[in-house]
Amino acid sequence: MRKVIIKAKLSSRDKFENKLSDIDMDFGPVYWQHDRVYIPRGYKPKSNFPRLVMRTELKAVDEQPQYYLILRRHIEDSGIDIIEKTPVTDYATTVNIIMQLGFRQAGEVSRRRQDLDMGEGTIIHLDALDGRDETYAKIETNLADGDSVEAVRTDLTKTFETLGEHDFVDSAYFEL
Repeated sequence: MRKVIIKAKLSSRDKFENKLSDIDMDFGPVYWQHDRVYIPRGYKPKSNFPRLVMRTELKAVDEQPQYYLILRRHIEDSGIDIIEKTPVTDYATTVNIIMQLGFRQAGEVSRRRQDLDMGEGTIIHLDALDGRDETYAKIETNLADGDSVEAVRTDLTKTFETLGEHDFVDSAYFEL
């Protein structure tokens, strides 16, 4: 799936949520995610190398966690992220395969996340990272055939600016 993603460090989580609430948009319930990020040999930040992410997701304490293998590739010169998400039933075996393919673990990120579905394939994620005082918001939208990446990127950036946020972040969470 081709996506355009813009991330910002929030100046104030409360103000951000209140501005959205004022226009009758509210985030869903909090859930927990833990990502282990794997990179290939020769990986360099800001390159077009793929990353593999093993995600554990727990939506409710009385439910079993869900596991996903996520392929993420950011194409620098186009500004597009390619993301493929596959459910996994055997976490340990999948990690073993990743390691045997020559990937190494580069980092781990745990977060409490809330989602706001804006419609038309656009979602705002509100992320509180464990071990960090900052809160981040991420707007991602699916890129349709014929869409101008730059126009979509500009629209997403303007959305953040309208909500009073200007501290954009290019790094992945595991790189912060």
